[in-house]
Amino acid sequence: MSEVRIAAEPRTTFGKGAARKIRRADKVPAVLYGHGIEPKHLTLPGHEVLLALRTANVLIHLKGEGVDELALPKGVQRDPIKGFVEHVDLLLVKRGEKVTVEIPVTTVGDVHSDGLLDQQLVAVGIEAEATHIPTGIEIDVEGLEVGTAITAGQLKLPQGATLTADPETVVLHVIGKPVEAAAEAAEGEAAEGEAAAEAPAAE
Repeated sequence: MSEVRIAAEPRTTFGKGAARKIRRADKVPAVLYGHGIEPKHLTLPGHEVLLALRTANVLIHLKGEGVDELALPKGVQRDPIKGFVEHVDLLLVKRGEKVTVEIPVTTVGDVHSDGLLDQQLVAVGIEAEATHIPTGIEIDVEGLEVGTAITAGQLKLPQGATLTADPETVVLHVIGKPVEAAAEAAEGEAAEGEAAAEAPAAE
């Protein structure tokens, strides 16, 4: 995982009025905490923070007056209408330190035509080095048949990562199509067969 460097300024004014003033300047109030330090109140550039947070578990290198630290976003407040970032809580981390995070689980491929994919978990908890957090886990579901289930313990974790979730937790399984859907599919196949039989033979 690459680091995103963001300029950080110490923040000495607090309260709703001060926060609104910071946001009007296209900046974001933030708090850095962890490792037993006194929380540091910071001001960060809004656009850069918004771009950085598009990556899950992004590692942020804070650099500025009195600040030269690595951090992970642990709490993000957004405007419910416009979506811009209103405040960020940042967890201080060190190189080589292991942290517990959740990473996204995605699928590729299509299950057997008789079934439907039912994904129970879209993210799974792991422990990994703070500077090498995987971006996610991909599961190949191509051709999986009805009744097949994949648990957290069966996931192929990226190198250096260990599972923190219950290994028996079902991540996804393949269920049978509803009777109506199956009947419609059968009718569609039958109609296609009849159309093909009625089509005139090529001369």
